[in-house]
Amino acid sequence: MSEENKDLGDKAEEAFDNAKEAAKEAAEDVKEAAQEFKEDVKEAFDANNPESGKTVAILAHITFLGWIIAIIMNSSNKTELGSFYIRQTLGIFLIGILSVIPLLGILVGLFCFVLWIVSLINAINGSQKPIFLVGDLFQNWFKGL
Repeated sequence: MSEENKDLGDKAEEAFDNAKEAAKEAAEDVKEAAQEFKEDVKEAFDANNPESGKTVAILAHITFLGWIIAIIMNSSNKTELGSFYIRQTLGIFLIGILSVIPLLGILVGLFCFVLWIVSLINAINGSQKPIFLVGDLFQNWFKGL
């Protein structure tokens, strides 16, 4: 019986060593994957990468929550394109608040929707074109963003 216990103990020790080795390999793989992800994130949100500002610019157009996320993303790696569209979409959102006024609200809402579409198209194209009538005003009013 003691020999069976000894064989069982040897098998358990061997299984433990195999599991330990497998865990070390898995940890190395995870560490390597994390490093690659870190490098990808740095590249994606690098201020010198034009696509980084484009991502922030497009995200700023997607609801108010997207605008808040865009501000957070832009604060760590400021890009001129990202900041431009954060200011512009804030202005569009603020004008959109006026759409709650009866009768006038329909026109204001339609105007904001057109401004939003034009701004989003420009953001997707990566160009900094102020929206008509109010775009330059937004850039001046919200310089701090």
